[in-house]
Amino acid sequence: FLSCREQPIFSTRAHVFQIDPATKRNWIPASKHALTVSYFYDATRNVYRIISVGGTKAIINSTITPNMTFTKTSQKFGQWADSRANTVYGLGFASEQHLSQFAEKFQEVKEAARLAREKSQDKTELTNPALNITSHQVLPSPLISSNGPGDDKLFRSQSADVEITTEKERLKKMLSEGSVSEVQWEAEFFSLQDNNNKLVAALHEANANVDQWKKQLTAYQEETETLRQRVAELESQGTHDSSSENNKEELSQTLEELELLIKAKDEEIQMLKSQKCGRWEVEGEREETLQKLQELEARNAELEQRLHLAEQTLAETLAEREKMHNEVTKVAEIMDVKIFELSELRQGLAKLVES
Repeated sequence: FLSCREQPIFSTRAHVFQIDPATKRNWIPASKHALTVSYFYDATRNVYRIISVGGTKAIINSTITPNMTFTKTSQKFGQWADSRANTVYGLGFASEQHLSQFAEKFQEVKEAARLAREKSQDKTELTNPALNITSHQVLPSPLISSNGPGDDKLFRSQSADVEITTEKERLKKMLSEGSVSEVQWEAEFFSLQDNNNKLVAALHEANANVDQWKKQLTAYQEETETLRQRVAELESQGTHDSSSENNKEELSQTLEELELLIKAKDEEIQMLKSQKCGRWEVEGEREETLQKLQELEARNAELEQRLHLAEQTLAETLAEREKMHNEVTKVAEIMDVKIFELSELRQGLAKLVES
């Protein structure tokens, strides 16, 4: 369907549709993906066509005529009717800009087809046998007056030459625009291919992250199980009441010592701060005092941390002791109930023996 005489002048990509011949309302997609839609020009026949190929099949083969109209039905969709193909073609574009470019090119090609038709009609009129004159006989004839019909024919022939030159310039421009458009589409294709490669790399990275997260989850589960076992061990160790009492006393004593030490260090810091103005006259003493103050503050922070840990340990010990006390109380209550039941049983047996 394409000859070597035809050259592409503009190309774009769009989703191609054809009107349903049965309903004349619904659109039928011509392919699953976007196709290349191109304008072609046949310089020999002076004909413009819109062609789109899907595989080895021509999806669109529409010859542009002056009476055709391209209509924008939405921001990204346009259509035109082809009476020769007895169908209506629809194109869905990726953006409004692509639709506008295609519509502008359609208008240019339509205008070029109109000029080509007028030029063809002029040539037909010049060679019409009914006039008994040809275009070659008009120019050298000395018998034609300036106001006769021959002068009008000469004017038309010159106009046709001017239109041919203009048409050639227009076609050169359209061919150059088509080349630029092909370069743009090629650049866009490589850009899309690069974006696709980046997306594939991101997908692989995401899959690797998922595997890593699964490993971390397994490690967290193992760590949780270890902590549960540790809690069970601590609970089993908490049954020794005497050791808990000793730990409590030791922690209380350590806590008191730490509080006294912190209080003494705070007093020393306050004293150093109050004496700072009088003792910092010499640079060496000032540096030494600052260093000592920093050491004391660091020591104070460490002691406060130890105090916090001791308080936390004491609270945990108290909680464990309270828990064990509750359990012992429950066991004692159960034992009391059992003893009471046993006592009643003995009394019942005694009565039975006596009777």
